[in-house]
Amino acid sequence: MGTSSPEMAAALLLVMAALAGVAAGGDIVHQDDEAPKIPGCSNDFVLVKVQTWVNNREDDEFVGVGARFGPTIESKEKHANRTGLVLADPIDCCELPTQKFFCQKMQAMIYRSFSHVVKLYSPDRPLVDTAEVFLWLMAVGTILCASYWSAWSAREAVTEQEKLLKDGHESSLNFEAGGSSGMVDINMTSAILFVVIASCFLIMLYKLMSHWFVELLVVIFCIGGVEGLQTCLVALLSRWFKPAAESFVKVPFFGAVSYLTIAVCPFCIVFAVIWAVYRRMTYAWIGQDILGITLIVTVIQIVRIPNLKVGSVLLSCSFLYDIFWVFISKMWFHESVMIVVARGDKTDEDGVPMLLKIPRMFDPWGGFSIIGFGDILLPGLLIAFALRYDWAAKKTLQSGYFLWSMVAYGSGLMITYVALNLMDGHGQPALLYIVPFTLGTFIALGRKRGELRNLWTRGQPERVCTHMHMQHLPKDTDGEQVMMRDRSGEEVVVRLRVCGQR
Repeated sequence: MGTSSPEMAAALLLVMAALAGVAAGGDIVHQDDEAPKIPGCSNDFVLVKVQTWVNNREDDEFVGVGARFGPTIESKEKHANRTGLVLADPIDCCELPTQKFFCQKMQAMIYRSFSHVVKLYSPDRPLVDTAEVFLWLMAVGTILCASYWSAWSAREAVTEQEKLLKDGHESSLNFEAGGSSGMVDINMTSAILFVVIASCFLIMLYKLMSHWFVELLVVIFCIGGVEGLQTCLVALLSRWFKPAAESFVKVPFFGAVSYLTIAVCPFCIVFAVIWAVYRRMTYAWIGQDILGITLIVTVIQIVRIPNLKVGSVLLSCSFLYDIFWVFISKMWFHESVMIVVARGDKTDEDGVPMLLKIPRMFDPWGGFSIIGFGDILLPGLLIAFALRYDWAAKKTLQSGYFLWSMVAYGSGLMITYVALNLMDGHGQPALLYIVPFTLGTFIALGRKRGELRNLWTRGQPERVCTHMHMQHLPKDTDGEQVMMRDRSGEEVVVRLRVCGQR
């Protein structure tokens, strides 16, 4: 309650990144690499719709799988032929028929008295589904909102620090977010360990995947969703209910909590509980996406990348992690671990909750288009860093890094969906496309503008601190050496330290 704890944000980051790289639309074609392929018996297993008629009246529609043998199944319903069903003799169709004449006579009698007719076809998915467009807008919009909130918080912290210096308060000249501000800066060690721990967590999900384990994930997701929804609502409502946001009461185990937080928290808890109870309903994806988006926005606002070096290591490790668990893991586990976990196989659930999902509206096979939280969260950390740097350096949109990073992310995600459709809906590691676009654009622009070294190490623009009290500094101190006069009028040599420099 109140402000989000940094430790909780870091833990949620690990949980969400375990499903970092899966964008899926559902498979129609299922290859079988183990069964031998011989002439006339080498078809892929294809999902097939089976429409039935009983006594010339349309009946139920079933979904089946096409055989390895026989002609190609039609993709359009209007081209498929209606076929009458008759009893097979023998039932297993593996022996020569006996009493041929009697069998045919009985089949004809059955067909006349109780007619069963079927039509088999395997429709193709649309080239672009509306769900993928909305999912793209949802991912880009989430990063946009989270980045502006992160940059706004950083600028307010700098403004508050400058006010303290103007008033003559002794305070540190380090303007980086962190420490008492409740923000968490990722360092090199945590960037590498994060991928290792996420891999262990993913394996645990894969091995323990069951109904009760999904229930546990739902509880964890609800806790994080309540925290995220509450944080976002308090931040929005505090502009209209400022007295309630600035009045605090001490609560056991939580410390000082604002009255506005106490008022908002019950609504967030009820919202999450209702979603958990009715999560199997067709409209439950709306609640899941609301909780997921607010959680991602909150984590990006709390967890920060201090410089481009850490961001490059984090995204590069995530890039390799994504490719391994989507593609290479098949060599050891005979199936894609990431996709199996994301789909919620071995359970009666329609996937785990750590995903954004939208139902495929014009897809004849139905289902959901999904994207893992990590595909938004991890690049979002870098893009939020870009906007904080642009605001601190007073750059315009064209001359800064944020706009081009957003364009690169949107392009990378779009290429992901193109690859998804070209691969017949087989799950794709989204970071395989997003990381080169986003990180490559950032590094290329920094190098072209001559700011790459500063971005890589310091992560903030150089500026002279105008509120620095004149002081004698050692010769080895970083800063510009200038000649000034002290209060007695005597000329002295001093060094001006750059604001924000350690």
